[in-house]
Amino acid sequence: MRLSKRGEYGLRAMIALAEPAEKGGAPQMMQIKEISLREQISPKFLEQILLTLKNAGLLHSKMGVGGGYYLARSASEITLGQIFRVLDGPVAPIKCVSQMAYEPCGCPDEETCGLRLAMGDVRNAIADILDNTSLADVTKRQNAVRKKLGIK
Repeated sequence: MRLSKRGEYGLRAMIALAEPAEKGGAPQMMQIKEISLREQISPKFLEQILLTLKNAGLLHSKMGVGGGYYLARSASEITLGQIFRVLDGPVAPIKCVSQMAYEPCGCPDEETCGLRLAMGDVRNAIADILDNTSLADVTKRQNAVRKKLGIK
């Protein structure tokens, strides 16, 4: 499991889109240019990422003046795991422990392989965190830290 730049930028963009709802506002519609400037992401790369997330049903978009991208569901219903898997694929560090993209490994006894057993624990721990952390959870935590540091 590795978080690619594509995955990182996609997660950051989704968090940016979730922030206003966490502050008591309506889900925000943001243009690519606005997210790009705020998160310092190439607009062309961001456009590809957001289109992938839209095609996966995590975002909606509206064209024209006042248009942009917005979350397809509430921030509390979208998990980091969903976003990660759309952009970066399986969470498993090795394919023989993947639940989405299982492939047998070359070890003589996969069932008792120590490496496979340990990497299964790693996969489960990472998946547990990603699948049980929503965008709303992240924005709450982010805003609490900002408040503590005196940042608006």
